[in-house]
Amino acid sequence: MSKTVVVFNRPLEEALKAKLEQHFEVADYSHLKDPSEDPGFLEVLGRAEGAIGSSLKFGQELIDRAPNLKVVSSISVGVDNFDVEALSRRGILLCHTPDVLTETTADTGFALIMATARRVVELADWVRDGQWKESLTPAYFGVDVQGATLGVVGMGRIGAAIARRGKFGFNMRVLYHNRSRNQEYEREIGVEYRELDALLEQSDFVCVTVPFSKQTEKMFGKREFELMGPKTIFVNIARGGVVDEPALIEALEQGTIRAAGLDVFVKEPIPADNPLPRMRNVVALPHIGSATDATRYAMAELAVDNLVRGLAGERPKAPYNWKDLDRD
Repeated sequence: MSKTVVVFNRPLEEALKAKLEQHFEVADYSHLKDPSEDPGFLEVLGRAEGAIGSSLKFGQELIDRAPNLKVVSSISVGVDNFDVEALSRRGILLCHTPDVLTETTADTGFALIMATARRVVELADWVRDGQWKESLTPAYFGVDVQGATLGVVGMGRIGAAIARRGKFGFNMRVLYHNRSRNQEYEREIGVEYRELDALLEQSDFVCVTVPFSKQTEKMFGKREFELMGPKTIFVNIARGGVVDEPALIEALEQGTIRAAGLDVFVKEPIPADNPLPRMRNVVALPHIGSATDATRYAMAELAVDNLVRGLAGERPKAPYNWKDLDRD
């Protein structure tokens, strides 16, 4: 009898779904916004050996409902929706999709740097509203990116891709902070390590690319924004939870920092009462980091490959908790 796999939250391209169907019985619940309360999904999950998708809180309750589950393949690089410890205790392999979205997400980060620095969205709206009736005055000027100091918090693949764009494309001085120094990137790119406080004080732009965890939750609050100062632009392409959002709103309202470019928020989609999208010194995007056709396809393709390999007893290309399961 074929193994059963369940697709949740993110539809697969027909070619990728067909690849799964070559190996497994596929139950597709990707059309449901929240399948976790759907009886059909829960019944299938109870006999499934594999699951693939994203944007579903996959915690202890769902894990308990999946006694046969062996592999979960997330179509994302971040795994903050998954209870990794609970999966590992059950011996369930979790896979993700790093690398394939690195450059696209870095493009998004640098687009936010440029848009906030030159006030692109604000001034485009100003022109659209018919307000451009005379030569531009200093009240509408932006700031230079070329030659400025960029501070990257989180020097992983995406952080390094941001650093390369700044260093080689815009002649920026690039500082970085990471859990540990990365001497390879220091040699290759010319980035300079700083403790976090020093980086915040010395950077014109602070770009955050850290993974979300208990250690990074609300990593940026009132104190950190005060260290940045009124000329600094803050860019977050990590996760909304790394920021104390009320503290960020206060910093922007009071001019503690100059502006913010945000692709991620604590609650997504953004609630109607969140003031950030309506602030003139904020560029707010709907979590578009990896949102191109080519990148999303590559992510899903890798996720499918991870699932097929994992259920065949092979090492997937991108296992997340492989070592926790004591795999060779």
